[in-house]
Amino acid sequence: MTDHTSTSHTEKRFIAIAGNIGAGKTSLTQSLAHHFNWTAFFESVDGNPYLSDFYEDMRRWSFNLQIYFLSTRFRHHKEMLNSVGGLIQDRTIYEDVEIFAKNLHKMGLMSERDYHNYEALFDEMVHFLRPPDLLIYLRAQVPTLVRQIQKRGREYESTIRIDYLERLNELYESWIDRYPYQKLIIDTDDLDFVNDNEDLGTVIGLVEQRLFGLFT
Repeated sequence: MTDHTSTSHTEKRFIAIAGNIGAGKTSLTQSLAHHFNWTAFFESVDGNPYLSDFYEDMRRWSFNLQIYFLSTRFRHHKEMLNSVGGLIQDRTIYEDVEIFAKNLHKMGLMSERDYHNYEALFDEMVHFLRPPDLLIYLRAQVPTLVRQIQKRGREYESTIRIDYLERLNELYESWIDRYPYQKLIIDTDDLDFVNDNEDLGTVIGLVEQRLFGLFT
């Protein structure tokens, strides 16, 4: 694999990785950041003060959790605008609105009042956002998601229901179909870019082709 980390390829590009819980976003963010010498911005999970409570009582904590994610990712966007060189983000602010908050509302776990308040806040924020130069969507079926969630062994994720993941996948497919900017969809069910260097090379090649017009 050719190393494309020269100045011409490390200009201020903004790459974002989207995908359901357990799709491999964080691992791929780390790998691509290392390969392309991009600065990585990760989703706030381990230090999240609401996530564990949310999985215990989604109705009670849904609005608090979504506001936390929204504010964190908006802050990341501001930091990224001030950064130098290429950057890559683990999960986008758009997913908070299009996927997670919408799903909670559809499931009756976020009230109409809270949902519209949340949407209104995002509508004010979106005018200050720069969309990614490339959105990478990691598509994975529910069995793949479950296997990878179990493998990483986070206690608060042990209560995630299969039907919850299925609902999220449906919303992801609807959103990615409507997404208006440059995107790259990668089917990950038969890929192991964490443990298999050949599979990782395949993914890197797809990204290079989309960003740089290269065939490797």
